Amino acid sequence: MGGNDLETPVQLLLMTTLCELRRYTVARNFLPPTTLKRALQRMGFVQADPIRAPARAQDLILRQRVKNYRAGDLERRYESLDIEEDFFVIYGFVTRSLYELMHPRSEWTGRIKEDAEREEPRRLTQALLEFVRERGEVHPREVDERFAHGKVTNYWGGSSNATTHLLDGMHYRGLLRVARREKGIRIYRPHEHAPGPTDEIDRRERIDALVDVAVRLYAPLPAPSLTTLVSRLRYAVPQWQAELKDALRRAKERLAHARADGVDWYWPAREKAASAASPETVRLLAPFDPVVRDRARFELLWGWDYRFEAYTPAAKRKLGYYALPLLWRDRVIGWANLSVQNGELNSEIGYVASAPRDRVFKRELAAELDRLRAFLGLHRQQTN
Repeated sequence: MGGNDLETPVQLLLMTTLCELRRYTVARNFLPPTTLKRALQRMGFVQADPIRAPARAQDLILRQRVKNYRAGDLERRYESLDIEEDFFVIYGFVTRSLYELMHPRSEWTGRIKEDAEREEPRRLTQALLEFVRERGEVHPREVDERFAHGKVTNYWGGSSNATTHLLDGMHYRGLLRVARREKGIRIYRPHEHAPGPTDEIDRRERIDALVDVAVRLYAPLPAPSLTTLVSRLRYAVPQWQAELKDALRRAKERLAHARADGVDWYWPAREKAASAASPETVRLLAPFDPVVRDRARFELLWGWDYRFEAYTPAAKRKLGYYALPLLWRDRVIGWANLSVQNGELNSEIGYVASAPRDRVFKRELAAELDRLRAFLGLHRQQTN
């Protein structure tokens, strides 16, 4: 299940300070850039988000890990990458092997209750499935034109077509898969899964494998964050939600762990730890990058409170609409808000304290902005 690049027996007992944990967090996340396929196999999961500021989160995450990555490469190459769109700890892109661990979810019916008042949704689901099977692939617009069943309130409080909402539910339950996207819209294809686990041992092994993928992606984790992460696997395997408490107990028994500043930290038991100083590199990270996604861990490691404010009223924002954490060496020292206007990249940089004065930082910040221009397909900005 990927990640083998990191799995080497090492002595981990020395890793007991936050300084060492910071270096470890940065080193294990930023291996030498590789191919897109290999990076996806290493990670197992990449969180998705539709906001472009200046690019989608999944692209901003992958550009740090894939050689010569360009915005949109994941969507353009989706059909050739052996990945699926699905829920893991949140919505995103999962490797096919991870996808197969989570399914089938057929024994879980979610909000579709087994009573007379829900007969209509069940009937419509069956009709939609037959329609998709007949067509082979469908755009949600085709489905709505065929069935035209009103509106529902979606997750963000807006209005969605009821048939589109049902398609989303069928996708989550594994009846459909995303074949590709056209202008950002999911194109669905029918799907059938192999039978699920036949005994308790097989089921436990699947759940433990899911926990290990999540830990490998987000480690090192303070104990409360590990608990939250395992709990979020209820989205991946709602059919096994009741078993996640035991899965957490087993994880704590098999993972490596140490105590730093009064907090227990966990990470994969067999992993090559970083001991050298972090490279002198500036990185502007997506708000959902594995390095910074856990806000509680962020505050423990870097000593300040980073918040994602895209859904915060403008007057109450402190950092900006889509502030990208600014990583310098092994410290997150500020943030950047980026925009593209008239083909040029504009950047507004903020700092927790003050900007480093040394020339190396200035050079590396300029280099990172140049990498972003290449990633976005912009011309390098000319200077006098």
